[in-house]
Amino acid sequence: MSEVVFVDSAGRETRVSAEDGETLMAVAVRSGIDGIVAQCGGALACGTCHCYIDEAHLDLLPLPSEEEADMIEFVMEPKANSRLSCQILMNGVTDGMRVVIPDSQH
Repeated sequence: MSEVVFVDSAGRETRVSAEDGETLMAVAVRSGIDGIVAQCGGALACGTCHCYIDEAHLDLLPLPSEEEADMIEFVMEPKANSRLSCQILMNGVTDGMRVVIPDSQH
């Protein structure tokens, strides 16, 4: 079990619990986080679960796959810390991770 902090465009924080092995996208959808739409349900076919991972945790995560990196090229407002939340599995390393939802998704 870990905790994730979602931050919206106004800077409001929402802290939620996540089970190990659950995707960050599933955590966001289950928790009603605005801006994580997840239209493809985690099939790596859209980009509506795009988020920014706080620098403190970014290097602790596995690198994006080639497919994820390709999809990120097509999202609005991509940054160096852009990830698709459907591709991030929760575990002990992700405990306390801060996740910012892009302005364009609100």
